[in-house]
Amino acid sequence: MLSILSAPVSANEGSDKLDEPKPLSRAQRCNGLLSLETNQLELKTALFAGNRQIKTAYCLVAGTLERRMGADGELYAIHFELRLPTRWQGRFAYQFTTDNNGDIPPAVGAITGLKTSQYAINQGFAVVTSNSGVSAHGQTPQRLDPQARRNLGYEAVQKVNPIARDLVERYYQAPIQFSYGLGQADGGRMAMVAASRFPTMFDGLLVGYPGFNAPKAALQHPWNLQALHRVHEDIRQSIPSRQMDFFAAKMLEQCDGLDGLNDGMIFASDACQRAFNPKALVCKSDFDRDCLPLSTVGALMRMHMGPHNDQNRALYSDWVYDAGMASDHWRQWRIESTVSEWDRLPMSVTLGAADLAWRYITPEPSVANDPYALEGYLQAFDFDQDAPKITAVNERFKTSAMTDMTPPDALKPELAAFKQAGGKMLTFHGNSDPVFSVKDTVRWVDFLDFALAGRAHEFTRLYRIPGMTHGQGGPSTDQFDLLSPLVSWVEKRQAPQSVVAATRSANPDVTLRMEGMTRPLCPHPSYAQYTKGNMLRASSFACVQAK
Repeated sequence: MLSILSAPVSANEGSDKLDEPKPLSRAQRCNGLLSLETNQLELKTALFAGNRQIKTAYCLVAGTLERRMGADGELYAIHFELRLPTRWQGRFAYQFTTDNNGDIPPAVGAITGLKTSQYAINQGFAVVTSNSGVSAHGQTPQRLDPQARRNLGYEAVQKVNPIARDLVERYYQAPIQFSYGLGQADGGRMAMVAASRFPTMFDGLLVGYPGFNAPKAALQHPWNLQALHRVHEDIRQSIPSRQMDFFAAKMLEQCDGLDGLNDGMIFASDACQRAFNPKALVCKSDFDRDCLPLSTVGALMRMHMGPHNDQNRALYSDWVYDAGMASDHWRQWRIESTVSEWDRLPMSVTLGAADLAWRYITPEPSVANDPYALEGYLQAFDFDQDAPKITAVNERFKTSAMTDMTPPDALKPELAAFKQAGGKMLTFHGNSDPVFSVKDTVRWVDFLDFALAGRAHEFTRLYRIPGMTHGQGGPSTDQFDLLSPLVSWVEKRQAPQSVVAATRSANPDVTLRMEGMTRPLCPHPSYAQYTKGNMLRASSFACVQAK
């Protein structure tokens, strides 16, 4: 296939000595990658100049493999793109796909917290990303056949990674020195799966708010909807914004100062869970004003406890009371969105219900691709009869969604092979994430530390971000660089400690008094405690152990 050059590149780059062969130009090397095409691998290449997002010229490789007709009659293929920067530093990064709807994000190594200049490609990484074998399918997830679910779960990375590495080393005519995996949300899930299934594939993993128990987490969606339907038959009217603002304000009254300073963020989160009592907010009579209806408080407390069956057995995780619950992003997921095509139903009713029905339940229920049909599915969901189907198999699906989508050792993590190989992992998670519970991630880290007799810190760290929702947002210091500390840990054996984070002016949830704030993000189980000095500066805080 022909390469299209976006900028003229000299074919005479390199040595002028007549007694030595002239090195190939960048254009020749980029086009030369087409020689790796096979009947199973399609490639296109193009050379581009730098732009506002990518600060260096690069060779772009677009690849396709495993074109097939699925068992469900749908067309599938694994698509990937690889960017090869001119100023390469011997590093390779696999940017795991953030969502699972088939889109291919630009292969630049972007992840929550980073400024554009800090993207992996701008730090000398060659970066690859893919669609994980899932076709783009509009705003709701696509139904999957068994192979597509396995590809999404882990096999696409297993297939693309060696091809991408070969392309990188062919282009630069040099071996890769260090390999990294970067991912958030579903990409964070993939990073944790990689640590278990492919322990020698990556030297370092940067894991953001991981949905590593994605099928279990999806059970939260019907749990939320059924709780809110007890308040109002129209979920969008169940809890008005003013009531969520009141709930968060009362929470801050109890918890904001537990870290030594009232600044709109709750760093002493564990202490807050003990101090804050939502029941105290319930109106005692019809004449009370500074209070909330019993039905509202009951719904919020029920959502907070997480899904259970009739035997009171927890099916996923409980959640954290945190200031970001009043943010617009939290509301978009749980109560009411701004998407007109969904009639403003929340993302849990559309994206969440579709994931649960079409990807995690076996056998797949018959549910139309319609917001109200998906809402009806969640309302009718039976936690005794339907929830166990995330672990079910049948003649079509020989492995369950839990097997395909989660780390094999999720319940009892050890990561012995990853640790033995010298792998390092940094994880971050917002306390106000409404999709994947930070407490599930904390529990995983604590189990890992227990299995390793308190030595998990030798190769992994968890950073909790107060106020941050699913991705950036919420009243939080959500601008931070965890990629550089990971690189230093992998390449220089410099273990990270606290990381300075800042508020963003573009974040609508940041109040005027929060503008310009910096705070230390402390490795779990410590948190930032105010000591003395300028309340805006991270240097006025110290990391202390949670009690």
